[in-house]
Amino acid sequence: MKPPAEPPLTGATTRKGRGSRRDWRKAAEILFFVTPALALFALFVIVPVLTAVQMSVYRWRGFGPLEDFVGFRNYASVLTNDVFQGAVGHTMTIVVGSILLQLPLGLGIALLLNRKMKGQGLLRTIVFVPFVLSEVIAGVIWFQLLQPRYGVIDTLLEAVGLTGPPQGWLGDRDFALWTILIVLTWKYLGLPILLFLAGLQSISEELYEAAQLDGATWWQTQRKITIPLLGPTMRTWAFLSMIGSLQLFDMVWVLTRGGPANSTTTMVTFLVNQGTERGNYGIAGAASVILFVIALVMAITYQRIFLRRDTKEAGR
Repeated sequence: MKPPAEPPLTGATTRKGRGSRRDWRKAAEILFFVTPALALFALFVIVPVLTAVQMSVYRWRGFGPLEDFVGFRNYASVLTNDVFQGAVGHTMTIVVGSILLQLPLGLGIALLLNRKMKGQGLLRTIVFVPFVLSEVIAGVIWFQLLQPRYGVIDTLLEAVGLTGPPQGWLGDRDFALWTILIVLTWKYLGLPILLFLAGLQSISEELYEAAQLDGATWWQTQRKITIPLLGPTMRTWAFLSMIGSLQLFDMVWVLTRGGPANSTTTMVTFLVNQGTERGNYGIAGAASVILFVIALVMAITYQRIFLRRDTKEAGR
């Protein structure tokens, strides 16, 4: 008895095989282009995080192997450290203060620049120039401007009969942190202005014309049209501002190095001081892990609450 003949390959089977090969080829192409980015991400993000976690459970002075295992003792030392607790408060003050200052100022200036006026392009360039300056250069400029007695700020105040703090704006514990906050607002105000201006130009003029026909006032128009439609842009900028404020280092280091008397110490200046200045790399590692966790919680909260909602609304 002859064995049954094998069924011939059909067109569907052939197409399936070709489709499978195309899928593999497509996956290989994607992997080829993604691999360099993944390698860089692993090298500059994952490896430093894992190194900080490893360092945080050892007492290490920066030389020799990691041998003196202390477990979570470094974390306990950091969390009970008065300077670190103050640094957390200062950092959160900058996080919240930056948003409260830059949001209304950025929106107001963006609304002004969105109107047709002479020299509009020049004005937009001027307000964005501080943002493109490096923090070190901006810090040096303001350090000179804020010098007591011979600084430009005190000179202008004296010209109108006023005086600054005797120790200087950066040397007085009561003024130093707020002075840095104002300098940061000057430095980074260009970003929300740019983002809000782009958002304003994407809003259809027909909406404003319809509101005017309905008798809406200027404030009602902004409250009912502008602010809701700029909501996703505002939330995105606020998230970027929070993460940037958590990482703040250069400006504070140039202006005050965390002084006077730790009154402007931030979380990053604390860990840098512990690591590079004092050689307590285990303490610095623990502080960096705590900072990473805070930033991660903020990122997850933003993604879960705001980003998903904004994405759904944009897809409607």
